Amino acid sequence: MPDTLMVTLRYFAGAGAAAGVEEEQAALPVGSTVADALGGAGDRRGPALTRVIAASSVMVDGVHQHTREATLRDGATLDVLPPFAGG
Repeated sequence: MPDTLMVTLRYFAGAGAAAGVEEEQAALPVGSTVADALGGAGDRRGPALTRVIAASSVMVDGVHQHTREATLRDGATLDVLPPFAGG
């Protein structure tokens, strides 16, 4: 049984600007949570992204996450959605 899983992180609007990329793949230990994936992204991409993530909503496979403690599955896609102005 593999001990890692792969997830895709997609950064929208200000999150993409802070990350310096719009999308990336990340390898995480099996049992990792949304919080683990986002923390790792901040560690890789820097404090600007960490600040944006703190204010952002997150969707996993198209479903809004109300908690960041949800466990991820292999192949999951996380969308980081910072607050948007206007409407």
